[in-house]
Amino acid sequence: MKALMLFLITAISLIAEPKIQLGADRLFEDVNLALLTGKRVGILTNQTGLDSQLRSTAQRLIDGQGPYQIVAVFSPEHGLKGDFHAGEITTEVKIGQISCYSLHGKHKRPTDQMLKGIDVIVCDMQDVGARCYTYMTTLYYMMEEAAKHKIEVIVLDRPNPMGGVIVDGPMLHEEEKSFFGHINIPYCHGMTIGELAKFFSSEYRVGCKLKVISMVGWKREMRYFDTGLMWTPTSPQIPEDDTPTYYPATGPIGELELVNIGVGYTLPFKVIGAPWIDADQMAEALSKQKLPGVKFLPFHYKPFFGPYKLQECHGVRLVVTDVTLFRPVTAGYLMMGVIKSLYPKEVVKRLKNTPESKKKTFSRVNGTSAILDLFLNERYPGWKMASIDLDERKAFLEKRKQYLLY
Repeated sequence: MKALMLFLITAISLIAEPKIQLGADRLFEDVNLALLTGKRVGILTNQTGLDSQLRSTAQRLIDGQGPYQIVAVFSPEHGLKGDFHAGEITTEVKIGQISCYSLHGKHKRPTDQMLKGIDVIVCDMQDVGARCYTYMTTLYYMMEEAAKHKIEVIVLDRPNPMGGVIVDGPMLHEEEKSFFGHINIPYCHGMTIGELAKFFSSEYRVGCKLKVISMVGWKREMRYFDTGLMWTPTSPQIPEDDTPTYYPATGPIGELELVNIGVGYTLPFKVIGAPWIDADQMAEALSKQKLPGVKFLPFHYKPFFGPYKLQECHGVRLVVTDVTLFRPVTAGYLMMGVIKSLYPKEVVKRLKNTPESKKKTFSRVNGTSAILDLFLNERYPGWKMASIDLDERKAFLEKRKQYLLY
């Protein structure tokens, strides 16, 4: 019995011990902390800016006795505490006497006044690995504005929660450039926030002085679960460490509000359904597509809010079985294609009533209007949507190699 207890205690301690060091951990090593010596510091962060021991990077810097001065904090969409929902205008607050500026309110970019007197910006926030998640646009805007003021940017690297293998979905076409996507990369790019910062700096000639403090121990095949780190929800509907893997599969169609995607239920982005779908029929049709790394199970649920609030919805639950093989955007387009082929009258009827603003957002999120065109005009659009920009994705895979840190 004692031997068993010792084994269990050892196993639990191994599980609890993070397997990697974050950039946020390494910032406080003497060699890196010296980068801030004598500097006036701004911090771009939110509730996810924690080290491996769940200590706030911003608070550690504010409370620190180092020879630097914290003068401003900046927060992205969802606010400093992550309590604002998608699209909500976030407000500016104070941390003691330090101003905290929202970059998802009146201003999406830091103004000259916000950046006044700052020598260096430290960025620490967890991304989800999808181009349309706005944190990366906020980082890009910050880098551009920092370059104008000759302010150095230090990015504390964090894992891509999907791992660094998944590259999937269309590129960003110039006409769909927006806050949902500012850089021509695939919907799922398979890069970390630090790697993306290097990509931004070089490919788009941003011109700011950039330093990336890399992780130690992270490998591209690692999902977030594999890191041993505790997950902090990046926004209200990304509650678990595997939610980012599902987000690119159901998120795009969710913009049309044609179906419910689990936002408003206990499984955001992990289910897809509507009152007019036959769950068994849809699951069978999707299973016949033989997509690797995922299973589609019949599912029935009643959302608490959102599309079809308090109505019985029927559809499928996605279960990812192998994250190295799963291609979420491809799976999402196949689900859209199956819905169109099985229920064409329902789709056409509902899309006629979809506001043009939602259709525009759908195209911006996807990065191209071609997806909507196919969905509207083809009876069997799934595989055609999935093949868009295939050659461009291959070219991106070659281009990104020079920016990979791991």
